[in-house]
Amino acid sequence: MKEKIYTIPVNDAYRSDAACPLCKLRADVERGTLDFYLGASLMEPDTRVATNKLGFCRDHLNKMYGREINRLGIGLMLHTHMKQLRDDFRDPIRKAAPDKRTLLKGRDGDFGKRISELASALEKRSADCIVCDKIRFTMERYSDVLLWMYFEDEEFREAFRAKKGHCVEHVAFLLRGAVNHLNQNKCSEFAGELLSMHREAFDKLIDDVEWFTLKFDYRNKDKPWGDSKDAIPRAMNMLTGEESRGNDT
Repeated sequence: MKEKIYTIPVNDAYRSDAACPLCKLRADVERGTLDFYLGASLMEPDTRVATNKLGFCRDHLNKMYGREINRLGIGLMLHTHMKQLRDDFRDPIRKAAPDKRTLLKGRDGDFGKRISELASALEKRSADCIVCDKIRFTMERYSDVLLWMYFEDEEFREAFRAKKGHCVEHVAFLLRGAVNHLNQNKCSEFAGELLSMHREAFDKLIDDVEWFTLKFDYRNKDKPWGDSKDAIPRAMNMLTGEESRGNDT
């Protein structure tokens, strides 16, 4: 099937040597999104309105700052975002702060509720991240494309099968996508093959990790490593996603 612009990133991920192609795809989306917000777009009014409202999570702020490019742009975004945050919470903070006189007299029984509500609002706001939102939105679109390709593009279907396994997070991601985008028969077919692939890969990895540990027994010193020499990092990747997800270079 002829590639279309929206299928190219998915195909590229499954043609790569990544153990979990969706970790690779997510890393590419993240890198492109960070490039966007560190580029000329940060001076566009619509972009600044969005970054002022949502800001960035700790992980993505660190990645942006760690690139050591356009720190002026980061400063500008942080400045206006912090001003927005201060303005948005000025009244809630004023209302939540207990009056010392009424507190001492025990006349303000709702002050604890107001402070708890303010804490919840601050926690929710601090968890917002415009990059995370963009990644979630884009990956959801790609899940729809991937599932369409699985049933309509035999070449991609073979590439999908050849990958054998995905990390645990992206098995869940694909299962949820199947429920959202496929009818019952197709969902059942896809989920069955996906889980069979994952079970096979997971069982093999368990055996590799076990043999890695057994190689520390002097009786196994001269026996071949097989596929177990890198079993620990592969297990880590299977359980928590590939390290490439965090690579924004």
